[in-house]
Amino acid sequence: MTLPAHRRLRRFMAGGALALAAAGAAQAHPLDGLTPDEITRVVDILTAEGKVTDAARYPLIELQEPEKSVVMAWTEGDPEPRAALVNVTTAQGVFRGVVDIAAGTVTDWQPASEETMLLLEEFVGAMDLALGAPAFVEGLAKRDLTPEDVFCLPLTAGAFGLPEEEGRRLMKVPCYVNPTSSNFYAKPVEGLFAVVDLKGGEVVDVVDTGVVPVPQDGWGVTQEEIAARDDMDLRPETRPAVLGQEGGPNYVIEGSKVTWDMWSFRWRVDKRPGVVLSEIGVTDAGAWREVLYQAHLSEVFVPYMDPDEGWYWRTYMDSGEYGFGIFLSPLHAGVDCPAYATFLPAVVHADDGAPVEIPDALCIFERNIGDPVWRHFEIFAQSPDQFTPAEGRPATELVVRSASEVGNYDYLIDYVFEQNGNMRVMVGATGLDAVKGVAATSMASPTAEADTKYGTLIAPNLVAPNHDHFFNFRLDFDIDGQANSFMRTGLVAAQMPEGLPRRSMWVTETVMPKTEMEGRYRINPSTPAMYHIANMGRESGLGHHPGYMINPGNSVAYSPLDVENDPPARRNPYIDYTIWTTPYSATERYAGGEYAFQSDGSDTLGTWVAQDRPIVDTDIVTWYTMGFHHVPRMEDWPVMPTMWKGITLMPFNFFSHNPAMTVRDPS
Repeated sequence: MTLPAHRRLRRFMAGGALALAAAGAAQAHPLDGLTPDEITRVVDILTAEGKVTDAARYPLIELQEPEKSVVMAWTEGDPEPRAALVNVTTAQGVFRGVVDIAAGTVTDWQPASEETMLLLEEFVGAMDLALGAPAFVEGLAKRDLTPEDVFCLPLTAGAFGLPEEEGRRLMKVPCYVNPTSSNFYAKPVEGLFAVVDLKGGEVVDVVDTGVVPVPQDGWGVTQEEIAARDDMDLRPETRPAVLGQEGGPNYVIEGSKVTWDMWSFRWRVDKRPGVVLSEIGVTDAGAWREVLYQAHLSEVFVPYMDPDEGWYWRTYMDSGEYGFGIFLSPLHAGVDCPAYATFLPAVVHADDGAPVEIPDALCIFERNIGDPVWRHFEIFAQSPDQFTPAEGRPATELVVRSASEVGNYDYLIDYVFEQNGNMRVMVGATGLDAVKGVAATSMASPTAEADTKYGTLIAPNLVAPNHDHFFNFRLDFDIDGQANSFMRTGLVAAQMPEGLPRRSMWVTETVMPKTEMEGRYRINPSTPAMYHIANMGRESGLGHHPGYMINPGNSVAYSPLDVENDPPARRNPYIDYTIWTTPYSATERYAGGEYAFQSDGSDTLGTWVAQDRPIVDTDIVTWYTMGFHHVPRMEDWPVMPTMWKGITLMPFNFFSHNPAMTVRDPS
């Protein structure tokens, strides 16, 4: 980061420039996010009870959701249960507390059992510590660099059960030559990094594996920088294809509640998962029907596949260590979202507990995708001298979008609602590849074979190492109520009758797992199947049990990582199966555990499922892991084209007919 970026971070840590004077509106629902006034009140209550002083720091302040039964019984006008879960760093230690905002009391206060999420000031502190260490300055001097020539990027160091990790809160700090362009990552200072203990406030090691040439090209990404290059030409100006919406949106936003077409849901932002949607359901023939109690990102795991001393430990848990909510970036009208979208702010908090409002952190918009939601052309209704047009309706969908910049990557998260009852959960990955400095300038260089053993040479002196992106989503289905069951319907070879000329067909075979261990599935295209959540106590349409199906689409990423023996994978065992199902528990919200930083894997989705609890006709949660293996290519540099992965939640005998039949003909 340049010095201006340092100053931005420092202001954010103190709740400065980004802390807007937004008054906290009255809450309308127990699942609404904390307002600025409530965040301030949390700190005031802790201070009044003597738990904290002004020197306290807050890795986490977020809504402590009421028990599900309380939320389900709540009606508008009832007293609102409002509480906050806090992680607080004080002179006496790090604590986990629960603050009852309505009562003005601290109802729980215990030492935190593990390491909390990062504070933004810890980033800046680790940078300063690294650049002040004599051994690190000496390493820079070997490369003809001074501390003034570089900016450093503190990174979570993972956890490997090593003695030197014990009792420490570690980050590893590599650096980059100060950018000569808009690209902050183009010139890595390879082979040199500091190991910083945040608890001790000291550099505990400096690793220098040898001088590697620093790339010379700045690889700027602005239009002016691209136009100035000799090897790129801007394309001719074109007439833009613009999305528009005359007369304003068809959706209604009332506080946190969004209503559109057949759909309704509530939204909020939490520091760790980012956008959280709750009470998702549809209006069917005039009646409200539940689909999902809640849906949100659970964890993100990005392990790199380079065994180099400066890379093997890069096994980030982007949501649990850093936070998708705190790193939400303002969305750009006309680029990130259509210009006619509704842009909404997100309220988070600074390190000192002050409320911070991130402007334009979400956008909501409708779009006509240019396809029919359904159509039919009847050939038998035609006459030789006149064709009757096909009957059909245009497809329109509602998008809820956010973008989190976690380090070099930008992750778009979309929740897309369709008029046919489908709901898509999408992840778009863009931004910049993490790059490693190497000696090779082309594949003809003497060192090219060794330099590219674990990655791709994408520019002179730059290799992008191979890595994975895993995204786990927590999907709390409540299909027409809470008594739900999970099932797998496989397509298997049929037993063919004797004497039939046809020799092969397939039939469906449904299995309903009874316990958690049975309810884990690795989706495999060679064994096609459908995966359903259904309410077996209700009947829909012709007597079918209403349900929703998870269509994996292009989201499946098989993991060859060893979740039993490899420490990073053991911390993220959810990558071993695509689908998991657990009974609902308010304390089981994140697949990587409540504390991700330097976690040991003892509190994860994998350890919860080992209890093998019943999952039939009960309140269940389905966890889905999507992602992709990233073998970088030259086309990913200097900025990566957006790559989309996602799943579709599809009604399966939920409606009595195609719900999009009632879409009006706009002509």
